[in-house]
Amino acid sequence: MTRDPVSCHVDTPLPEVAAMMLSNDCGQIPVVDAEGRPLGVITDRDIVVRVIANGGNPATGTAADAMTSPAKTVSTKTTLTDCVHMMEEAQIRRVPVVDDRGHLIGIVATADVALSGKRRAIADVMEEVSAPAAHRAETRAPMRH
Repeated sequence: MTRDPVSCHVDTPLPEVAAMMLSNDCGQIPVVDAEGRPLGVITDRDIVVRVIANGGNPATGTAADAMTSPAKTVSTKTTLTDCVHMMEEAQIRRVPVVDDRGHLIGIVATADVALSGKRRAIADVMEEVSAPAAHRAETRAPMRH
């Protein structure tokens, strides 16, 4: 996992969120509350699909206008197999990691799974994440980890 990821708040302006993505070379920023607990996530795609494509002005929007909420998270006690399964089911490429108090401490990305040496797991995740929902239901195969 990537530790101590950059995060934002619901009232963070979208230009600032986009600048965070650029300066941190990432496509997702967790949106946290004042205590650091994930409320949702915002991706570069969220900004395009939820704001720009709907005629909104990204220069005046905030993270709340584009974020996906609630955030799907895993804990430090979640196994890699369970994490991969959750990513497949939710069709997500990145998932925030929380501590025992629910505070954001990291992010697991498909690249992290690949770096762990679990090539079959990453292939399964990428297949599931990339497949349309109807196709996923038709071709569900048992996990190989």
